[in-house]
Amino acid sequence: MFTRPRVLLADDYPEIVKAVQRLLVMDCEVVGTVADGSALLEAAQRLAPDVIVLDLHLPNLDGLAACRQITRLNPAVKVIMFTVLDHPGDSQPFFEAGAAAFVSKLAPADLLSTIKRLMNP
Repeated sequence: MFTRPRVLLADDYPEIVKAVQRLLVMDCEVVGTVADGSALLEAAQRLAPDVIVLDLHLPNLDGLAACRQITRLNPAVKVIMFTVLDHPGDSQPFFEAGAAAFVSKLAPADLLSTIKRLMNP
């Protein structure tokens, strides 16, 4: 039986959050959205998502620091760094922080396929 992945979105631009929700609605359960890094830490613990779609630049706690803390506390969660960077060579710090994948906001259609790949290796 296929279970829809539980996804938590972390981005401080409401337009991006709405667009990603529309992209994922058929295949994923979006369990929450947050607009800053501190709220992300609380929501990640409370909501226990399978996947976190995480912007690099968040108020209160940036994406890299949040990723480090989240993956240390819950190594099973799959963090996807979702940022405007589009060069794979720029993604090394994401993986060092514990991210499972990197998707450019310039190619949002890749987000769903990345979630599916991470949930069904």
